[in-house]
Amino acid sequence: MRLWWVLVLVLSCGAETAVAEEPNQVDLDWLKTIAFAAHQTDYSGTFIYQYGSHIETSRITHISDRDGEHEKLESLDGPHREIIRNNDEVWCSLDGHKAVQLEKRHKDREFPALLPEQLTALNENYRIRTGPKARIAGFNAQTIIFQPKDNLRYTHKFWAHTDSGLLLKAAVLNERNQVVEQYAFTELTIGGDIKHDWTVPDKSLAVSLAQKLHLSPLPKAGEPVVDSGWQVDALPPGFQKIMEIRRPMRGKKAPVLHMVFSDGLAGISVFIEKLSDNPDVNPTLSSQGAIQVYSKVIDDDHLVTVVGEVPPRTVMQVADSVRYAGN
Repeated sequence: MRLWWVLVLVLSCGAETAVAEEPNQVDLDWLKTIAFAAHQTDYSGTFIYQYGSHIETSRITHISDRDGEHEKLESLDGPHREIIRNNDEVWCSLDGHKAVQLEKRHKDREFPALLPEQLTALNENYRIRTGPKARIAGFNAQTIIFQPKDNLRYTHKFWAHTDSGLLLKAAVLNERNQVVEQYAFTELTIGGDIKHDWTVPDKSLAVSLAQKLHLSPLPKAGEPVVDSGWQVDALPPGFQKIMEIRRPMRGKKAPVLHMVFSDGLAGISVFIEKLSDNPDVNPTLSSQGAIQVYSKVIDDDHLVTVVGEVPPRTVMQVADSVRYAGN
């Protein structure tokens, strides 16, 4: 579900021990501060994203001014990759090649902007508590724990800067309290004189991704596909549909139906495509950190793939409940 420019935005640097004492209820205003801090704070730093033995290191610079949000993300491992964002315009270059403009129709939750701006629904699905104070990348931080009320989603732990509210670290834990993936700043500057001598690439040199791949424009955010006929009957409580579109995908002859659901913290995507020549496809389950991917054939002629930031049982439950109900 997460492409590279999403993966490198979720970071972490080492598991923390479980909280021993009973935490306190979190004030909603404090959560709002954390949710908006990533958008309204000037910061620059290095962070890592880790799952298992895999580690990626990146550098991010973020500035908020009267023209909106500006952000640059650079990979520090492997081939040089750079992403520059000016509000909803996103540009990507790889190994110094010509910049490519990417589609960005709606706001993605990316580290350190992992909390949604609408927070009230989280209380319905998670017990939200504070944990012990900590020190992350040289800054004092408050631990916040999102404990799910069922076994269909993961526990999330956040460490937020006690002064600005900026998220400094995040971890996803399974039902055995083991870290599935984690993300954290290792070096960080908040405020002050942050260099911003980087700009959006020259648009005269940039190539639109849609134009390059001969793709049709994606619908605007909030434009659902009307009466697609497909239903998902066994979503975990609290998951709401936030998008449903038919979108072209590389390597696919026909557009793929894409439905996105979220409970505010975790996301689930359901992809449905027509099978050509009715190939023999066996159900498959794979994972990358907190992301689970499960595919299966339904009705003998459609392939359903569910991708979610949820435990394996959840993506399997969702896929098993997909059905065509007609228009």
